[in-house]
Amino acid sequence: MPFAQVNGIELYHEVHGSGPALVFAHGSGGNHLSWWQQIPFFSQHFTCITFDHRSFGRTQDTDLQGRRAFAEDLHGLLDYLGMERVAIVAHSMGGRTAVGFTVRNPGRVWAMVLCGSNGGSVNDESRGIQERNQAEGSAPANGAIRGLSAGFAGSHPQETFLYRQIMRLNPRHSPDFLAVAPGYRGSTHDRLAAAGVPILYVVGEEDAIAPARTIEIAASQVPGSRLLRVPGAGHSVYYEKPGVFNRAALAFLQRAMQSP
Repeated sequence: MPFAQVNGIELYHEVHGSGPALVFAHGSGGNHLSWWQQIPFFSQHFTCITFDHRSFGRTQDTDLQGRRAFAEDLHGLLDYLGMERVAIVAHSMGGRTAVGFTVRNPGRVWAMVLCGSNGGSVNDESRGIQERNQAEGSAPANGAIRGLSAGFAGSHPQETFLYRQIMRLNPRHSPDFLAVAPGYRGSTHDRLAAAGVPILYVVGEEDAIAPARTIEIAASQVPGSRLLRVPGAGHSVYYEKPGVFNRAALAFLQRAMQSP
């Protein structure tokens, strides 16, 4: 069974394809199955690693460390698999894992694609936007899901059903599961800049969870990073616009591999 005993837990993971190692870190509405539109594509070029964060999918949080252990869990998984250097594709919550692992393990990450995630790169403007967005947020109507754009449910009922079913495989989490410590005002941009890892930020123009402007700000604070805004997509660009996402991410990763 594809479970790795790492960092005090049994972490579910899968490995597909061959080539340079590419890790996929899902968001809080997903698990390893979320990447069903990416793995067949990227496994033609990379060794693709998917996994369930602790307390998601098939990975249990047996020692109750929660999100604080995400980066160390990934560290343990990659050591278990014998993979020294990787690129990481992360969605939303998975960006915390990607950035945490990157800044704590210099030289082990050669590129990152962050979708619907600022990677912790923030300033007062983006904090204010996010605070207002959370205060004004409401449940979507007509069977929609907040992680998808407003019109996606009506135009893609099958994919919306699957998105919801994947999400329902996860246990329920407390509303503050991903909350930062009260009063915390830090930003990762200085550490990301110092790490020198190429980053592609991807955001849907209709993102209701991580507004596009906050991702623009994140990218602007990390020299050399790239930004892709995708029209007609919400928080889950990789899911709603897989063709656009896959092609852009592949081109970015191939450029990163060719850079000195």
